[in-house]
Amino acid sequence: MHTVFDVIIVGGGAAGIGAARRLADQGVSAVLLEASSRLGGRAHTQDLGGYPLDLGCEWLHSGDRNAWVGIAEAAGFPVDRGDPPWAKAHPSIAQDRDDQEAAQRAYGAWEDRLRVVAAGSDRAADALEPGDRYNPYVRSIAGFMSGVGPEAISAADYLAYDDASTGRNWHLPLGYGTLVAASLPAATALRLATPAEGIDLTADGVAVATRAGTLHAGAAILTVSTAILAGDAIRLPAGTDPWREAAAALPLGHNEKVFLEIARDSAFAPDSHAYGDIHDARSAAYSIRPNGWPVIEAFLGGEGARMVAEEGPAAGFAFVAAQLAALFGHDVASAIRPLAATAWSRMGTIGGAYSCALPGRSGARAQLARPFEERLFFAGEATHLHDFTTAHGAHDSGQRAADEAMAALRPRRAFTARR
Repeated sequence: MHTVFDVIIVGGGAAGIGAARRLADQGVSAVLLEASSRLGGRAHTQDLGGYPLDLGCEWLHSGDRNAWVGIAEAAGFPVDRGDPPWAKAHPSIAQDRDDQEAAQRAYGAWEDRLRVVAAGSDRAADALEPGDRYNPYVRSIAGFMSGVGPEAISAADYLAYDDASTGRNWHLPLGYGTLVAASLPAATALRLATPAEGIDLTADGVAVATRAGTLHAGAAILTVSTAILAGDAIRLPAGTDPWREAAAALPLGHNEKVFLEIARDSAFAPDSHAYGDIHDARSAAYSIRPNGWPVIEAFLGGEGARMVAEEGPAAGFAFVAAQLAALFGHDVASAIRPLAATAWSRMGTIGGAYSCALPGRSGARAQLARPFEERLFFAGEATHLHDFTTAHGAHDSGQRAADEAMAALRPRRAFTARR
């Protein structure tokens, strides 16, 4: 087994694959170590009921500047540039439109107040109007975006993403996870089910210990989640405590999906959207019959996702079934049945959804992205300054780390050549 490379990449998600693509383009030898038995990380498409459903990231956010769009088209993957389902409310729901509009205005006003809060406490909860009846709606949308409640959200961090987003949200009918997993270049050596156990600096680079043996390289790129980095799963060199502390300031939130199969003809219109209850912070957002498939995807964030993580999938199925019955009538209960539920928070190799900076700690993203001793480089969505929580932010961070690693390797390789 080959054990010496130019660069060792730890983590096979969007960031690791982005780094591998950049290194392969420049003819730099690399090996990618992935702890699980599959590629993709939080990008994971699974065939459920005969349909490619995304259990993790699903939308090409800021599609007009998203690197995965070009990668998809170059590889022959179709890209749907149509409006996302949340732009098309389900026509059969009898809803109080005034109440909905008031909830949306309350969310917009909360976002406006965040700019004042960002310059002060930086605690997004301080932008809530005390006692406002639409605070549960604001909490739920914040949970979709950040995976946590406003008490744990840096207002400055939240706004950094919001300000950079172009609002273009496109879709991959074959699945985002399918694309990410298929995008590792053939030139990159791949070791699945091979977690990195420890990283040491050596005289000429790094040594990465695994249960299958130790690999050596001039540099390593670490792309694991902040939950893994802040923990003790990987032994890091002495002096990296500031990086672990930065990761701890960017904890992963809770975001989960519950999928239901539509078992018979019903009133569910294809490619439409519904929202559970604007007065319940646990509410899900429902993508109904995507691509015309007989499936309903319930997306939960923050309090709703934490309920699924703590109480299990049965509780999640019961909750979303009750919300759907309230929206469409109790006779829909016989038309839907459980299909699958995610458990990102329980996955030992990941540990949650995506990162959210704690109040006052938005600067931790730049701190985490700094190289260590020009040997160890860090990537992942949490290291991106404004495209965090996204697969394209992760990809771009991997490319940035690859560029840093190659720049550090050049003088050492030139010195070796002169010798």
